[in-house]
Amino acid sequence: MPLHLKPISKAGIPEAIAKVDLYRSLNEPEEAESICRDILAVEPAHQLALRLLGLTITDQFCGDVTERWGEAQESFDKLSDPYERTYYTGLLHERRAKAQLRAGRLRHTLTPLFEEAMSCFAEAEKIRPAGNDDAILRWNRCVRLLQSHPDFQEEEHQSVGFDAQDSSPV
Repeated sequence: MPLHLKPISKAGIPEAIAKVDLYRSLNEPEEAESICRDILAVEPAHQLALRLLGLTITDQFCGDVTERWGEAQESFDKLSDPYERTYYTGLLHERRAKAQLRAGRLRHTLTPLFEEAMSCFAEAEKIRPAGNDDAILRWNRCVRLLQSHPDFQEEEHQSVGFDAQDSSPV
């Protein structure tokens, strides 16, 4: 008996989205990812499904350098709203850095990921919808995380000292 995927109906998409949220809350991102892929098979540009697909992939990050961050980035790149594209790309970098931090990667190797996340959040803040402070909240979380780890603080002080020397009058 040949195995093949069965398409869901377009009418079933709202209920499928609800199931994605349920499986994410149950910490079953693989199940949620599968449902997102079913939705996108019948409606490839479904914005919520694209966003949720990227998030379900980042939910699976564990700090391995071979993680599927490129797949999550592709999903976020397909978002039509510039704010969402930028914000979720920042979230991708932040989650990737945090997963690698939990896995014990050297802090100095993670600084560029946090900087990239914060750069995206700063850009998203400039174009955010009125009343939407999500980019600021994520920026602040990155700052607090960097401040809470002495290794990051040492790097910051070293670079500040270096910058101060470079900017001194000649």
